[in-house]
Amino acid sequence: MFQRALLRQSQAMRSALSSRSLTTAVSSPLTRTSPLRLHTPSIGAYALRSAQRYYSSETESSKTETKDAGEQKESKTETAEGKEEDALKKELEAKQKEIVELKDKYLRSVADFRNLQERTKRDIDNARTFAIQKFAGDLLDTVDNFDRALSAVPAEKLEARGDESLKDLHNLYDGLKMTENILMATLKKHGLERFDPGEPTEDGKPQKFDPNRHEATFMAKAEGKEDGEIMYTQSKGFILNGRVVRAAKVGVVKNS
Repeated sequence: MFQRALLRQSQAMRSALSSRSLTTAVSSPLTRTSPLRLHTPSIGAYALRSAQRYYSSETESSKTETKDAGEQKESKTETAEGKEEDALKKELEAKQKEIVELKDKYLRSVADFRNLQERTKRDIDNARTFAIQKFAGDLLDTVDNFDRALSAVPAEKLEARGDESLKDLHNLYDGLKMTENILMATLKKHGLERFDPGEPTEDGKPQKFDPNRHEATFMAKAEGKEDGEIMYTQSKGFILNGRVVRAAKVGVVKNS
């Protein structure tokens, strides 16, 4: 557009110069103004104004477009940053929730493992401690038979140690008693002990009935005794490492 305007002005100048060439040759250079000088300022001013107007319009448009593009770019950048921040927050929350769940599972697993260790240790100790419980239970009848055999010998015959006719009986009794003592010592070494409810307590009083250790086979009145006292022992009891293997069978006083 600018080039076309310059071309048109140049053509006008050439036509003006050719039409007035004679007048210009006759006229004095001091009194006449050159046509080129007359048209040149207007052409230069027009060209300058046109150039300045065109350049100013293009610059403002470019600035506006650049500004709009920058604002759009900033808006897109802010939107992208916001979305990325939201995604990071969601991911962080999910990780924190996962950490809490894993920590809870870990603590539960540790607690279960410790309980399993304690239970296994307790089972092993019980198995070791009461390993002979069944075997000891099978021996109780044998121990009872020894006790019955020894109690079958009358006390007056045992006191007559000088009687030669009772020497064989005394030897048999002593042999049975010795065998019973060895057997009870062996059982005691492995945790099995016998207790007799008919024996008095440390203060000399009869033992009281204890349902955890005794089994009452009958109840009867007895003068001079209190209710709940044991007045008769049918069979002695046995304890294996503090656990009652067999309760003693007793008769209990009941005066009321």
